[in-house]
Amino acid sequence: MNNITKGALIGSAAAVSTAAIVSAVSYSVTHSLIKIAFKRDLGITPSVRTKQLFSGCKQMAEIERFCTENAVKLDNGCCKKVELCGRGRQRLVGHFHASDTPKRNIIAMHGWRTTWARDFGAVSEFWHKNGCNVLYAEQRGQNNSEGEYIGFGIAERYDCLDWVKWICAQSACQGLPVYLCGVSMGAATVLMATGLSLPENVKGVIADCGFTSPHSVFKHVVNKNLHFPYGAYTQRKIDRLCRQKHWPDPHSYSTVEAMKSCKVPVMFVHGTDDRFVPIQMTYDNYRACAAPKRMFIVPGAEHGMAYFTDKQGYEYEMLRFFSDCETGALNKTAR
Repeated sequence: MNNITKGALIGSAAAVSTAAIVSAVSYSVTHSLIKIAFKRDLGITPSVRTKQLFSGCKQMAEIERFCTENAVKLDNGCCKKVELCGRGRQRLVGHFHASDTPKRNIIAMHGWRTTWARDFGAVSEFWHKNGCNVLYAEQRGQNNSEGEYIGFGIAERYDCLDWVKWICAQSACQGLPVYLCGVSMGAATVLMATGLSLPENVKGVIADCGFTSPHSVFKHVVNKNLHFPYGAYTQRKIDRLCRQKHWPDPHSYSTVEAMKSCKVPVMFVHGTDDRFVPIQMTYDNYRACAAPKRMFIVPGAEHGMAYFTDKQGYEYEMLRFFSDCETGALNKTAR
């Protein structure tokens, strides 16, 4: 065997070995990411640094302090713990805060790996002062609700419908308009729920920084925030792992698909500095929405921080949205 042949064989062996290592590392990383995305219990609590890495938020420490302070106030408030049996006979937990002078009902869906009190602690007092009965749902696979996995809105949209039926059956809520409100994954949940057959008293949806599909947000986070390649190979591995674990197919549904047949007015909210769910996804959802719609963009707001950044503007737009939905005055032009 001459030197050229030996060199070629050695080079080929090295290339195969390198490819095998890269493939193994890629599989391991992808497997870990999917577990983080879907698996209920990770055995650890993500640190502020980890949350900052995934979300791309520059002000994560400040955001955590703000959300934690408001979460304590809501968690220690006057909410009544309630339960229902969801799809797959999973026990779902909610927290109901009745208004003294109810004008409307709100079903609030929190985001990915967070809590109802954290995501809505800041806005809860405003809702209560403005005559809102609020049902804060704990999304399946998180906190006290049962479920083996997080479904990124694909599974949770049916839970949202079950909560609508629950709130419509409460004597203190009957005859009042219902609004679906969600932040981040919660926004995707309420947007996807509009693709189902909703009762006529569901008058509107408020979607704050919602993504277009699980696949699209996975790709963005992996590419832009974690700086890991996300190509067709990674996508196939994710799809295969989801099938093996019986987790939702990330391609099976999207908010864009739901928006095309949406009949309920939608108020879209997003911050310009969101690095976790890019603002382009809200633009895509807005363009696809077939129902009356409105958009509220907050300059400088990071992920889920539109209310924190422009409280006065957010409250004004919400009240205007409620009023216009209830009087039928909502038009189809953006703000």
